[in-house]
Amino acid sequence: MIEPINSIEYNEPVRIVIHEDSAGERLDKILSNMLCEYSRSFVQGLFSDGLVTCKGKSVSKSFKPKNGDIIEFSVPEPKEISLEPQNIPLDIMYEDNDLLVVNKPRGMVVHPAPGNYDSTLVNALLWHCKGNLSGINGVIRPGIVHRIDKDTSGLLLVAKNDSAHISLSQQISVHSLDREYRAVIHGHLKDNEGIVDAPIGRSPGDRKKMCVINQNSKNAVTHYEVLEEYRDFSFIRLKLETGRTHQIRVHMAYLGHPVAGDPVYGPKNGVTSLGGQCLHAGLIGFVHPSTGEHIKIEAPLPDYFTDFLGRIKK
Repeated sequence: MIEPINSIEYNEPVRIVIHEDSAGERLDKILSNMLCEYSRSFVQGLFSDGLVTCKGKSVSKSFKPKNGDIIEFSVPEPKEISLEPQNIPLDIMYEDNDLLVVNKPRGMVVHPAPGNYDSTLVNALLWHCKGNLSGINGVIRPGIVHRIDKDTSGLLLVAKNDSAHISLSQQISVHSLDREYRAVIHGHLKDNEGIVDAPIGRSPGDRKKMCVINQNSKNAVTHYEVLEEYRDFSFIRLKLETGRTHQIRVHMAYLGHPVAGDPVYGPKNGVTSLGGQCLHAGLIGFVHPSTGEHIKIEAPLPDYFTDFLGRIKK
């Protein structure tokens, strides 16, 4: 079996040997499973650009290699994308010369990605901050210290300079930065409070999804507390100890109580009227990078959330 590759140097040739268990499969599928950090469309682009070869000749994405075939490819450097500042209103909960805390609405993408190159939080921040954002995360994610999903609402920290960014990132890495969420989940949890300690990695069956898995994963810890129970749902508070992709959504689904409205990890007959998961990042606490003061910011539940609570209480 060909092992996943998590890091590749740009423009450096990579050479793999096809083994019997992979022989006969489409090569784009083989490479997509192997290149964990890249989307399938990115991998298919390598074929379109003639960067994947077998026996010295470029091959198509549908090519099915034989046992013992040697495949060579390289990953080009990413192209620079010019981001435009856009005058998009922002709900700023806190701001000073070092950082700001934004209450992101659901439906807004945090940073540009294929299919979403404008109207993102970054486009709005470039306008609001007049370009004064940390550059640690590069052109695509200036100032972005951490992320929340498009359809998750709530608080995000944004750094205006590199020293603030480093300080806030270190607080995240040592788990001293407080992040609390509110969610509505399906059903009733066995215990009124508890901890989910289960590693999260990319799903081997669907690269767009994450899952609880032991191989090629990272530790993930979520604390939860039940606030109210209704007939078919529960209103809960969650605190992140780690910050993995889709962590709360994956952990709740792992317990058998997915977040209401979650189109990815929820049930097929889930709550479609919500238009996305009922999940809100309602509190963030951190030590200010310059003053050393402990700051705690809270954001009230948005209308979509309170409306849904009103419906399920009846």
